[in-house]
Amino acid sequence: MALFGAFLRGSFGLPKPDKPAVDRVKDLARMALRVSPETAFAVNEIACNDPGCPGIETVILVMEPGRKTRALKVRKPLDEVMEQDILQALDS
Repeated sequence: MALFGAFLRGSFGLPKPDKPAVDRVKDLARMALRVSPETAFAVNEIACNDPGCPGIETVILVMEPGRKTRALKVRKPLDEVMEQDILQALDS
C-alpha cells in the first residue's frame, strides 16, 4: 500500500482553515497579481510529512478565463501568508 506524503488541511483530522483567512489570502493574491474580476482563486493548506517539506504550505490556484490554471506555492501556513510571499511564489 502506498502512503501519501501530502494531504489537504481539513482532511484526516486537521482543522479546516476559517473562511476569513482564506478570503484574506484570495484578496492578497488578487491585488498582487492584478488580475481581472473574473479570475477565480482556490486556496488550500497542504500538510506534508516528507522531510524536505516545510510541514504546512499554502497552495493558491489562479484560474483566469482563457488561461491555464496556475498553482502558486507559499512555504508557510495560510495565516502567515503576506502579499510579498505571493509575489515571490510567482518567481518559483
